[in-house]
Amino acid sequence: MATFSGKIIKDKGLAKYVGRVRKNQKMRRRHSNFYIGLHGKDWVDSCDLFAVESQALMQLSPGKCAYYRQGRRAISLIQSSL
Repeated sequence: MATFSGKIIKDKGLAKYVGRVRKNQKMRRRHSNFYIGLHGKDWVDSCDLFAVESQALMQLSPGKCAYYRQGRRAISLIQSSL
């Protein structure tokens, strides 16, 4: 199941949120579909755990709200693939 969900996450272009995709100046991918699928669920769970803190950070730095919204959108897309 983790391999299939990792493939879906990579196809949607959201693997960069779960883990580093490539190391500097290397052409090989860094993590497999299994890794991305396995850690995608953990990443979504940890973002849910720190939802209150992220809201507080959004209030402290209003210039970065677009980045927080982008991450929240990635969370919802990853949740839909799980």
